[in-house]
Amino acid sequence: MPKGGRPPARRRWSPIERDLRATGAPLIAGVDEVGRGPLAGPVVACAVIMPPDARAIAGVDDSKRLTCEQRVRLAARIRERALAVGIGAASVREIDRVNIYHATVLAMARALRRLAVAPDHVLVDGKPLRTLGVPHTAVVGGDARCYSIACASIVAKVTRDRLMERLAPRYPEFHWERNAGYATPDHLAGLAGRGVTAHHRRSFCRVSQLSLDFSVTEPAAPAADVAQALGDLRG
Repeated sequence: MPKGGRPPARRRWSPIERDLRATGAPLIAGVDEVGRGPLAGPVVACAVIMPPDARAIAGVDDSKRLTCEQRVRLAARIRERALAVGIGAASVREIDRVNIYHATVLAMARALRRLAVAPDHVLVDGKPLRTLGVPHTAVVGGDARCYSIACASIVAKVTRDRLMERLAPRYPEFHWERNAGYATPDHLAGLAGRGVTAHHRRSFCRVSQLSLDFSVTEPAAPAADVAQALGDLRG
């Protein structure tokens, strides 16, 4: 990272985005997801339409390249400037039922449906998604290559991190406020001591930690808690 803790310099609007605007598609929705890998919590997707006639926000980049403080600051600016922001999620139950790939597509489709403005074109990070249900262009490494996708990646990351922070006080053994549900040593120690909760992805835990006790320590997944928290964060 450059001196002073500033975000790394990045290209502004990408050639892909500029070419789309030149062919009559000024309103571009960038779509990205966060949370494919954790042992706990939903997968969260974001769709963002940034104003085509405005300069790109300085410092916007792939969310993984930014610090937490930079992401939070940039997410606020993105929300202020965006023409539309849509947040979608797929629950732990859906991840276990249909697998993480299909759950990710569900989350992306839900994010697109929540846009208040209809996009002229959709850019998605990764490979083409046959079941997304809307025409789109897939860009491998899009969160590092396309401004609109990078914006989506930042908002998705901040939203999911805040969701896990809200759940953390109810499950202090897992330290979700600092690991966001990923398989860190403190999270694994919590699993060894308490077992899985209704917010854990049982399909992930079976594969990753066969030696642990996977008896569920509470009843059915409290989906209402996650829905309420996401609703508050979409605000």
